[in-house]
Amino acid sequence: MSKQIWKPGTMLYPIPAVMVSCGSLDAEKNIITIAWTGTINSDPPMTYISVRPERHSYKIIKEKKEFVINVVTEELAYATDFCGVRSGKDIDKFELMNLTAEKASVVSCPIIAQSPINIECRVKDIIPLGSHDMFLAEIVGVMADEKYMDENGRFNFEKSRPVCYSHGEYYGLGKYIGKFGYSVKKK
Repeated sequence: MSKQIWKPGTMLYPIPAVMVSCGSLDAEKNIITIAWTGTINSDPPMTYISVRPERHSYKIIKEKKEFVINVVTEELAYATDFCGVRSGKDIDKFELMNLTAEKASVVSCPIIAQSPINIECRVKDIIPLGSHDMFLAEIVGVMADEKYMDENGRFNFEKSRPVCYSHGEYYGLGKYIGKFGYSVKKK
């Protein structure tokens, strides 16, 4: 086996592609596409997003101390890309992409109604890292679209057709391989 040596870089792929909504229903609201996000703690449930300080949404999130992570589906991939390459400073991304801003269950910023999962977050800390600042946040609410629930009350991610991001490209998820612990389950 032969391997090339590369300079240090962000090669931990794939990662989720999400749209983060911020602001409020009544005033300025915006959407930013984020790939630097993930789970960091389960009790209390916590997550993070990393945002460049020069981005329009950065100022909104820093001021409001809240945001919503909206899971992206294959149907939302075009809007996701658009919201990642266009600034919301002078345009309404909700309107241009035909996305519906609805009231969240806990936070004051809107959810994207078309998203199958909306994860409501409150910022606990902002950590400057270099090119991005990390917003550490507690998850204070989750909304799940009932049309993706199975007969056991579990959310069916495969049915929602989520999207991931890998080195500048969007992908749908592949086939089911196994459930956590399948490698040690007795046959």
